[in-house]
Amino acid sequence: MMKDGDANNASYELDTRGLLCPEPVMMLHKKIREVPAGALIRVLATDPSTTRDIPKFCNFLGHELVKHSHSADEYIYVICKKSQST
Repeated sequence: MMKDGDANNASYELDTRGLLCPEPVMMLHKKIREVPAGALIRVLATDPSTTRDIPKFCNFLGHELVKHSHSADEYIYVICKKSQST
């Protein structure tokens, strides 16, 4: 399990601002495949549906949602790719 302070050290970033469902989750799915196990990915989004979709994505595929924050019209998620592929 990642510590909250580790969330600031995301090695990868995915900017989905301006995109609507299902594009942010589709792009996240592609990005997850490209990064190594254990990598942190910061996702920037403006679509409110990501507050439902990204946690479900993580839960379903076994990735850890390390941090989620919201400010103004922007949603920020930090996701840790699961260590092993199943």
